[in-house]
Amino acid sequence: MPVPTDWIEHRRHDRELVGWIRPEGEAFVVVDLLGRERTDAVDWLTAEETLDELGIGYLADPYELLLPDGRRLRVRITEVSPEQIRVKRDDWGAIDIPLLEYTLPFPMPPELRVLDPSAPIVLDALG
Repeated sequence: MPVPTDWIEHRRHDRELVGWIRPEGEAFVVVDLLGRERTDAVDWLTAEETLDELGIGYLADPYELLLPDGRRLRVRITEVSPEQIRVKRDDWGAIDIPLLEYTLPFPMPPELRVLDPSAPIVLDALG
């Protein structure tokens, strides 16, 4: 899905895109780089401050990908754009593990989610 034309880009001081501000009536909703709404309707200043505080650090967090066969794979995000989200199996920096990459649609689909550290991952980097 391309970014709707009414979404307003928000960039940090170094011009790095950190998300969008989506108009909703007289208020605004914060949308992160994965296409997730991060606030309810807020005023403009709160929307800007929220995106500035949010930054892009969450892109480096571990995520889990629910595979079609029901197994869960620990992944890292490698690329985000309004056209797609690319993830790869988390290899913990190993160079001898075959690369498994997946291309997902934007916004973030339900099968990709923030890793729940308490839930066992059935398929790990060596699986």
